[in-house]
Amino acid sequence: MVNGDWLLRGRDGRLTVYLPSDDAVLCRAELAPGGPWEAPRRIGGDQRLHPGPAVGQGADGYAHLVAWRPTVKGESGLVHSTHFRPRLAPLDWNPIGHPDKKGDRTGTPAVAVDAEGRAHVFVRDGGGGVGTVAQKEKGGWTPWEHLGGEDVGQLAAVTGRSGRVELYAAGPDGILCWRQEEPGKPPGRAEGTDVRARSGTLRALATSAEHTTLFFTDQEGQLCAWRPGSDPVRLLAAAGPGPVSAVRCVIEGHDCTVLAQPSASGRVAFAAYPTEQEPAGAWWTESGPRLAAGAVVSVALDEYGEVVAASLDPATGTLLLTRRKDEPGLALRAWQEV
Repeated sequence: MVNGDWLLRGRDGRLTVYLPSDDAVLCRAELAPGGPWEAPRRIGGDQRLHPGPAVGQGADGYAHLVAWRPTVKGESGLVHSTHFRPRLAPLDWNPIGHPDKKGDRTGTPAVAVDAEGRAHVFVRDGGGGVGTVAQKEKGGWTPWEHLGGEDVGQLAAVTGRSGRVELYAAGPDGILCWRQEEPGKPPGRAEGTDVRARSGTLRALATSAEHTTLFFTDQEGQLCAWRPGSDPVRLLAAAGPGPVSAVRCVIEGHDCTVLAQPSASGRVAFAAYPTEQEPAGAWWTESGPRLAAGAVVSVALDEYGEVVAASLDPATGTLLLTRRKDEPGLALRAWQEV
């Protein structure tokens, strides 16, 4: 599973998917916007990786990937790659260290990219808090810093419309938040919430110039939307056990947030509602064929700014894709294997 959106639109309009596969990360890209897809390519040559990569994308369209790799026996280190354009080969994996200088894996990383195009990497450290490292403006990486926190679980990183990076973390007593106040500086601790999230359900999205919204499933199985400074809002019952994928788009002239989630029935469920207006309500509509257990979904916008969704069966590598029809509402075309 990839932490973050694994279906992205590049700066040339082509879509790319990033797919974990055994001891590697694969990428596939459209040969032309809306056209056929190339065969999977392995990122970084023969470099072996541990499962659980993270992906983030900057406003420049560049994708940043982070993963753990084995180093010496019983130890691992984080590595980073940049993918500038879908048809170009991503850069080789570059080591960026370990939050505790050395040791084994400490948690699944998260990555976000600030307005200056610098990647900020976050991962649980050996003390149960959050460690972070970031690219420098003129190349290289900052020293690792520790942001605090206790017994953190899943991390979700996001870049706000302001270009500042934010981080959310699931904790035993609620959700923690850090927010970058100055460009080039590590995020500082911000107000959290004592509502607890189910493991592995966090997904963050920039929803306005002022706010990012965190989507998560609470302990009662309700999908919640939360913006720091207010209380989480229960939006609707979660369609399935995993995280939602979310994208902001225009539907019939309205600014909407579209959510997608593999449902308990095995199909992909979609919901849409006016952005940041959770009281307006939302409901699920299922689409596509029944998928295998463990399938994941990601949504993005295509070259025309329309919703496109991909589902992946991690066991077989089967990739399915659908796009919004040119008709009212969120009607989708038939899913096609690519």
